[in-house]
Amino acid sequence: MSHTVDVVILAAGKGTRMKSALPKVLQRLAGRPLLGHVLDTARGLAARRAVVVTGHGAEQVEAALPALAADLPWQAVRQQPQWGTGHAVQQAMPCLDDEGVTLVLSGDVPLTRPETLAALLSAQASAGPDALALLTVTMAEPHGYGRLVRGADGEVQRIVEEKDATDAERALTEVYSGILAAPTRRLRAWLSRLDNHNAQGEFYLTDVVRHAVADGVPVVAHRIDDALEVAGVNSPAQLAALERALQRRVADALLAQGVRLADPARLDVRGELVCGQDVEIDVNCVFEGRVELGDGVRIGAHCVIANARIEASAVIEPFTHIDGERSGVTVGAHARIGPFARLRPGTRLGPEVHIGNFVEVKNSTLAAGAKANHLAYLGDATVGERVNYGAGSITANYDGASKHRTVIEADVHVGSNCVLVAPVTLGAGGTIGAGSTVTKDTPPGALTVARAKPVTVPNWQRPRKAR
Repeated sequence: MSHTVDVVILAAGKGTRMKSALPKVLQRLAGRPLLGHVLDTARGLAARRAVVVTGHGAEQVEAALPALAADLPWQAVRQQPQWGTGHAVQQAMPCLDDEGVTLVLSGDVPLTRPETLAALLSAQASAGPDALALLTVTMAEPHGYGRLVRGADGEVQRIVEEKDATDAERALTEVYSGILAAPTRRLRAWLSRLDNHNAQGEFYLTDVVRHAVADGVPVVAHRIDDALEVAGVNSPAQLAALERALQRRVADALLAQGVRLADPARLDVRGELVCGQDVEIDVNCVFEGRVELGDGVRIGAHCVIANARIEASAVIEPFTHIDGERSGVTVGAHARIGPFARLRPGTRLGPEVHIGNFVEVKNSTLAAGAKANHLAYLGDATVGERVNYGAGSITANYDGASKHRTVIEADVHVGSNCVLVAPVTLGAGGTIGAGSTVTKDTPPGALTVARAKPVTVPNWQRPRKAR
């Protein structure tokens, strides 16, 4: 693709059947707004810029654009009022240079592959510098789409919208996808000749085909077979259908890489999932943000994992929740996590660490071989090698104003039902007796049994029983 491409994204539609206060293009597919997927596609084409045409919910859409467009140069223009697709593209034209090609996309059509659009642009370039190229698809039931009308010689003559079509034209099965590519200077001229003499009283973008034919300009149709690539979203049912289609596409790619999926239909990837060799993933797992699974990792059923790196041969047992947010989570090689465990942001687990059922870890580092096997909390802690952390024990890391760190040095054994009141350091090789409340540093190798003193609460401070 040697020519310069500018992308115009139509994102002004209301989407009344979505029955949502959120603009249609901000509805989420695989954890990302529909418009974000389209901008990702534009980025994949190395577009010079993207011009996003907003309308309904313009403030919300424009507020989302800086995060969605990221490093892609972009500009937003508003279509007020909404007088059709041709009118929408007219609003974008002052932002575009005549030099180059304009590619028109829809903000609610998220599954078009970059390689498909690259092929469309190549078809446009091959047909000549002035050519108009249309992306089309054949549908057995093309309800709602504009039909491509060809002459006896097979040349494209025009596109007719369904409401304006005759019965014979409605019977045609090759439809226009809403995506086209044209030289910007030519497109500008064709748009200036649009009128609204049609059943909907709108300025149709599709009428540029009629003007191109009248000018003797080649009009080419690049036809594809996969209707999902041009499927739009106008209802929750359509959004759900596209979600499953996209997830199946992701699952098929993982299977092709050698990942073992217990059931490809029961997988949700809402971000980027990177897998090594011999990875196994059980049913109903959700992956969000960027997740890396090393060689030989096994993920049990019903896990939710976000923004995490799971190193080689680690096992994540069923019903485990890992969410790294911005800080991330790292699980070391050969570690075993869960079932029913929770790892929160800033958790760093070394090799062969065990985190068992109903254990929560946040902003803590556990060195090789450390174990917290059941019903415990570790927050803002540094845990040494081979530490055994007992059931029911917690780090009391927050004093109501600030968070403090707990240091548990190598080979410490913490008994059950202990409270470690930070800031505190437990010396290497020591033992903390069951039920202890530790408020002071303990020396290496010591046996510490620290009971909290009983406190008498005056009657007036005791909670009253409900009557």
